[in-house]
Amino acid sequence: MIFRIRRIYGKYIIYLCLMKRWLIIFLLFFSSAIFAQPDVDVLHYRFYISLNDNNDTIHGLALINFQLNGKTSSVNFDLAEIGKTGKGMLITDLESNDPKLLKPSFTQKGDKLIIKGNDFVKGDKTTFILHYKGIPSDGLIISKNKYGHRTFFGDNWPNRAHNWIPCHDDPADKASVEFIISAPDHYQVVANGIKIEERTTGKGFKETYWKEDVPISPKVMTIGVADFAASIVGNLNDCIPIYSWTYPEDSKKGIYDFAVTKDILQYYSKAIGPYAFKKLANVQSKTRFGGLENANTIFYKEDAVTGDRRNETLYAHEIAHQWFGNSATEKSFAHLWLSEGFATYMTICYFENKYGKDSASKMRAEDRQQVIAFSKTDNTPVVNETETNYMQLLNENNYQKGGWVLHMLRIQLGDSIFWKAIRKYYADYSGSIAGTEDLQKVFEAVSGKNMQSFFKQWLYTPGLPQLDIKWKYDTKKKAVEITVRQLQSPPFFFPLELNYTKDNRIVLKKVLNVSAANETFSIPLVQKPVSLSFDPGINLLFSGTISELK
Repeated sequence: MIFRIRRIYGKYIIYLCLMKRWLIIFLLFFSSAIFAQPDVDVLHYRFYISLNDNNDTIHGLALINFQLNGKTSSVNFDLAEIGKTGKGMLITDLESNDPKLLKPSFTQKGDKLIIKGNDFVKGDKTTFILHYKGIPSDGLIISKNKYGHRTFFGDNWPNRAHNWIPCHDDPADKASVEFIISAPDHYQVVANGIKIEERTTGKGFKETYWKEDVPISPKVMTIGVADFAASIVGNLNDCIPIYSWTYPEDSKKGIYDFAVTKDILQYYSKAIGPYAFKKLANVQSKTRFGGLENANTIFYKEDAVTGDRRNETLYAHEIAHQWFGNSATEKSFAHLWLSEGFATYMTICYFENKYGKDSASKMRAEDRQQVIAFSKTDNTPVVNETETNYMQLLNENNYQKGGWVLHMLRIQLGDSIFWKAIRKYYADYSGSIAGTEDLQKVFEAVSGKNMQSFFKQWLYTPGLPQLDIKWKYDTKKKAVEITVRQLQSPPFFFPLELNYTKDNRIVLKKVLNVSAANETFSIPLVQKPVSLSFDPGINLLFSGTISELK
């Protein structure tokens, strides 16, 4: 079996290029969408999880505190039952803190835990206590690292958390979380939030307690258990610690690499708004992705720790998710660009601020080529309501095209309005969830403009402008005649920048406001230009050809 891996910032899409039957198995494995019960709002999770070195069985105790937003006869959570491979989770006992439901009845079916009762009333707050055990089929990766040492890493994105913890495996249902991990005492444990306590429990085991007070989605809840070397590599605002958690063999490399994350945090905090969490841990891990933006506990693939900071782009991308994706969260995976597109473009903005505009232009040019190539094989819009195989959403639509949409908003509205809108969007939806329509309303409120057409064409319409541009100089009219023909349907509207050069100098800058399938523009010029360059600033997402008519 041959794998071809294509990089999309932090995450990787894996393509099986041999044996059709394996491709079918792959797609079936990742296409099981989890839909949480809308009437149930989880407020808080507390997970007690016991790990050992003798086998991969975990023993868990989950306390799930939730509120009912409607009357229902049953409450559902997501938890993978034991399958034919022998892997999965088995509920061994379930009770409630509600006197009316001390021993509620329950069943496990597929990926659902169904709890029945006649007294589930709107507004009720209840805590279920679930005892369970099993071998995780996914979600919690139990394996050996590149140095041969046993490790445990939570790897929940997009909806894989239910393979090892009972939850509502939906990005929209955010909750605070506690992890109390019992493991052999040679391990160090990292998780979301701050460490409350670490204590020896005897017989070679210890218990580590982490607590996250900020509500987060299950997709970014995590634990990491390994032989770690942990170091503080900086502080944000002299109060929020920034850590390097690496394998001991890579400790020095990690301290050097991750020290740069202080600069990234400071830039985003100033440009966007306050950092929402109480720490940032950069963790070397066994994640299947290049990087996974777990809330304040970012996992990077093992080889991302190099000692030469070559992965600063990756670090900037995953840290941007702490604002967009973790704090301000997309309401569903259909709006994933609000996470990945933002992280892609905020990375470019960080590089522009640190290394200059030429660096940012180069990154946009590379992203544009990836979007053009992707558009030739995929005819779906950025906001994709029909795709239930969430791994398929890790594509150029949500990353590069989403980032380009933000850049074009910035170009058309100007820096002042753009950043004011970004800060307002984050302020309004930090700690909550949002959809594309919510972002549109923010931009409309800040700019005072109707943005419906812009959002519709770039986010809800497949493809991008495909242009055939031809120009000629009319000596009689003393003008350049430029014809712009859009080959795609429907036609887009957009500003197309134009530069006229003479003697290697730019002597004219013009913006053509294109809005029809076929348009001709006449620009007065006293003499024929040496050359015309279209979109010289790399500010428009398009593909096309440009030629002079003789």
